Amino acid sequence: MNAPPFSTIHPNVHLGENCRLDSHVVLGTPPDRSEPGEHALRIGRDSIIRSHTIIYAGNRIGHGFVTGHYVFIREDNTIGNDVSIGTHTVIEHHVTIGNGVRLHSQVFVPEFSVLEEGCWIGPNVVLTNAPYPKAPRVKEFLNGPCICRSAVVGANATLLPGVVIGEGALVGAGSVVTCNVAPLTVVAGNPARKIKDVADLKHPDGDKAYHHEAFNV
Repeated sequence: MNAPPFSTIHPNVHLGENCRLDSHVVLGTPPDRSEPGEHALRIGRDSIIRSHTIIYAGNRIGHGFVTGHYVFIREDNTIGNDVSIGTHTVIEHHVTIGNGVRLHSQVFVPEFSVLEEGCWIGPNVVLTNAPYPKAPRVKEFLNGPCICRSAVVGANATLLPGVVIGEGALVGAGSVVTCNVAPLTVVAGNPARKIKDVADLKHPDGDKAYHHEAFNV
């Protein structure tokens, strides 16, 4: 397809049917030490790429993909179907994102993170992957967090390297998560500690806030 105004589509970019590209989009940026078109970028059908988004070559992205504005995605990521990535969010390289994941605005996801199916990441959440930043061997031990299926991470939370947020768990806003979170638990604070079970969360009318039938909540 032809590039929209002020946009660049590098060689070897493959877009599915019914994709919409706004202006000022860059698709297929070559990673360091590679040539334009050397690595493919594949984006599935019915996707919407909003203005000032930059997506590097080497990504495999499913259908129904949606970005906000000024999204930045590095190379060699695998992104599933129906994923939404909010404005000013940064995805580094070698990240795995499952189907139906929602990342809000200004989220940072570093290398080697895993976001499983259906998880939800609130605005300004920061994932980290370097236990000892700037240490001489730091790149040998990078280890991103794993956010398991249907887990929720509230706004402004920080996740330390390698932590696992269990299936259906909820991390409260502003928490600093320093160790693994058990499935179906609610944690909050700095450092984050369990405060209740997800099954205890209810709306003002008494209805359960979450209905994770698959997890027997």
